[in-house]
Amino acid sequence: MSVNIRNVAIIAHVDHGKTSLVNEMLKQGGVFRENQQVVDRVMDSNALERERGITIFSKNAALMYNGVKINVVDTPGHADFGGEVERVLKMVDGVLLVVDSFEGPMPQTRFVLKKALELNHKVIVVINKIDRKDQRVKEVVDEVLELFLELDATEEQLNSPFVYASAREGVATLDFNEKPVDFKPLLQKIIDYIPAPTGDKNEPFQMLVSSTEQNDYLGKLAVGKIERGTIKVGQTVAVTNYHDPNLSHQFKISNLFLYEGLKQVPHPEASAGDIVCLAGSTDVTIGDTVCAKEKIEAIPFVKISEPSVEMTFSVNNSPFAGKEGKYCTSRHLRDRLYKEAVKDLSLKVFDTDSADSFRVLGRGEMHISILIENMRRDGYEFQVSMPKVLIKEIDGVKCEPIDRLVIDVPETCVGNIMVAMGERKGELVSLTNVGTRSRLEFLIPSRGLFGYKSQFLTDTKGEGVMSSIFEEYAPYKGHIDRRNFGALIAYETGEAVQYGLYNSQERGKLLITPGTKVYQGMVVGMNPKGDDIVVNVCKRKQLSNMRSCASDEALRLEPVKPLTLEECLEFLNDDELLEVTPQSLRIRKIILDHTQRGRADFRRKNNIDV
Repeated sequence: MSVNIRNVAIIAHVDHGKTSLVNEMLKQGGVFRENQQVVDRVMDSNALERERGITIFSKNAALMYNGVKINVVDTPGHADFGGEVERVLKMVDGVLLVVDSFEGPMPQTRFVLKKALELNHKVIVVINKIDRKDQRVKEVVDEVLELFLELDATEEQLNSPFVYASAREGVATLDFNEKPVDFKPLLQKIIDYIPAPTGDKNEPFQMLVSSTEQNDYLGKLAVGKIERGTIKVGQTVAVTNYHDPNLSHQFKISNLFLYEGLKQVPHPEASAGDIVCLAGSTDVTIGDTVCAKEKIEAIPFVKISEPSVEMTFSVNNSPFAGKEGKYCTSRHLRDRLYKEAVKDLSLKVFDTDSADSFRVLGRGEMHISILIENMRRDGYEFQVSMPKVLIKEIDGVKCEPIDRLVIDVPETCVGNIMVAMGERKGELVSLTNVGTRSRLEFLIPSRGLFGYKSQFLTDTKGEGVMSSIFEEYAPYKGHIDRRNFGALIAYETGEAVQYGLYNSQERGKLLITPGTKVYQGMVVGMNPKGDDIVVNVCKRKQLSNMRSCASDEALRLEPVKPLTLEECLEFLNDDELLEVTPQSLRIRKIILDHTQRGRADFRRKNNIDV
């Protein structure tokens, strides 16, 4: 047993303060110098994480406190990245469950706590943000205990300790009535309550690969907790897999790293309980077991929850194809997608009948949109279809994924929410009032949430908060209108001009500005009346020698807000594609030619087979 090691994961719902908590633990654990400038959310090292203010990938760090090494794993809070949380929980012996002192337990809190209890981990509940003016700590403690009961926690788990903290202020206390001074009570509680790893150093080596990293010089690194035994640089080990024992190979450990602070530090050897990075093999994947070649024995790997949303990625075939991207071919696209599926176990990729298209299955719209954003930053150019839910047949019944949706809004907005949820087949489960705000909980088809985010912000005047997580598969709920507006479609290929845009904006809201290059069949705006309309945004004013005061006035255009990637995915209809390049996002019709598209629409409406 490694008595001087504690392995702990930080789990919580999004925005409840996990990364800020880790920040402060590292500061007060002596990882940084006293005069060192430390950025906020130091664990969010990925550029996309910093821009969006969310954690996407789980990360490791380590600190020393009272002679004990505490290995900390920061995990994502968004439900779409739940696969990251599930696999790293195998790497730790206990968790810190962080809960907001006002919001209380939310959908992702339930999900991550359920996974931790299933693995029989010790839980320390951290009620964070106690410095909030609207905190309701006593009620939140009761809500957390109710959640433990709902999840069938054991008596020992029900007696989990509570710590009251403010990660922003860098203070924590075990007694809410006492004034907190620093983070020492939390660090000491981790040492006292979270058990030390139980592996025997003298047994043959065994380690489950919980994640992989890419090093520019050493290639792939296998990250995991050593379950038993000792490993040294230069040692030859075997790789096997619990689900496929026949697939095994051997490799030599070329480098071995342990975490110290935020850095990976080379070490000659490591033993049971340590979280390590091993270099030497490019074939190791998440879920594999690395073990001594004298005793090849695989460790069971947790089954990652299945994806619930699918999209089709295809080679860009628009008139502007190949002008902005570095990687445009089907070979590039296929290699990149399959490479991502190896790293992200909750992502599935399949070939289709067409060599230029691939089915990509993920946990949600955000899960796949992060992949799209990373690919366009890497120079890829491609097209994606509208997100669709995965329909299953269970006992002969057509079933679809249902989400548990929690909405927190001002009381004055409840009516708008009820109307919107009714249109989307949402079923109200509970309604509670907290001060001047109401919390509504719905069970709603996952497809009912597609395209709802923008309307939600309008309905709640920007004051609402919504979050959802997959609940179960249930019988199909029937037709749901994806959007209640139509598209304005460019008539011809060319460059949008002010005169053409001015005449087109009478038909609806524009999405482009003068000077934007467009092509026939490209979507340039939205029509609130619901029908698709073809407009000529490239039309120029006829020149003549007649002048008048009225006609020569400046043509004023309504201001245009460019759509973000998520807003583009929300906008898409089933007859549209999103063209993604490193520089542009363009929504287009699948059939670009107006005459052919009109014929196809007529055949579809009249159920005429081609």
